[in-house]
Amino acid sequence: MKKLKYLVILLIAALIIPFTVHAEGEESKEVKVYFFRGEGCSHCAEAEAWFQSIEEEYGSYFQVIDYETLYNRENSKLMQRVAKARGEKAEGVPYIIIGNQSWNGFTESYGSEMIERIKSEFEKDVKDRYDIIKLLPEMEKEKDSTGSDILALVIILVVFGGICFGVYKARKKTK
Repeated sequence: MKKLKYLVILLIAALIIPFTVHAEGEESKEVKVYFFRGEGCSHCAEAEAWFQSIEEEYGSYFQVIDYETLYNRENSKLMQRVAKARGEKAEGVPYIIIGNQSWNGFTESYGSEMIERIKSEFEKDVKDRYDIIKLLPEMEKEKDSTGSDILALVIILVVFGGICFGVYKARKKTK
């Protein structure tokens, strides 16, 4: 009887564990706000204070992911890579990205736009959201492969041109 009890407990645990592990691995529903900032930057401090001021009302909607760029070279490089991948120039901080929209600099007038973007992204399924940090490696790989594709096309055209020229010369000799 004791063995049966342990067997039942083991069976229940085996059924519950996969669901528990899956639930922990799921992504947060909160919208990621990428905030590239500089220590000592007054506009960055304003933006940070603004995000804190909306925390009570909208805090469950978003998560600020902070990258200090003035004293952290890797974060600065990341900001430039992100801007380049988006076809933009990050000419300073703060550089804020919510979904597929970005803001360079900060003023209180951006507030309503940012809240609307956070809310609209929040309504989307997590897997359907535009997340530049996740997409960055793929976007950079695509841009790198574009150069390779152009080189391959040029080589093909040169070879094709050489073959056509050879055929032309061969026909000219037979006449």
